[in-house]
Amino acid sequence: QVQLVEPGGGLVQAGGSLRLSCAASGRTLSSLAMGWFRQAPGKEREFVSGISRSGGSTVLADSVNGRFTISRDNAKNTMYLQMISLKPEDTAVYYCAADTHFNWDPQSATRYDYWGRGTQVTVSS
Repeated sequence: QVQLVEPGGGLVQAGGSLRLSCAASGRTLSSLAMGWFRQAPGKEREFVSGISRSGGSTVLADSVNGRFTISRDNAKNTMYLQMISLKPEDTAVYYCAADTHFNWDPQSATRYDYWGRGTQVTVSS
């Protein structure tokens, strides 16, 4: 059993920055590929970013590429999403997810085994 906690959400003006964190317990983070997804009201959950076990490979959705950075600190069992130049369309509940599979398939939500409860990010114009 893996527990994921996601502090860092909040309200920010357009153009501002936020850093989301995902702290894992129950399993060493280095054994888990990690990802971020988000869901806006009335929309399906969408992929935001993913990172491999070692952090050597990352994937970003086109909508956030160039503005968001995913990283991880396995020694702290924590994964991060640094968000800059935020736009109102980034407003959503952001979810941290962990993948126990051997092969890395970051964009597929069905491959993730554990999910955080989500944190609200609201970007005002």
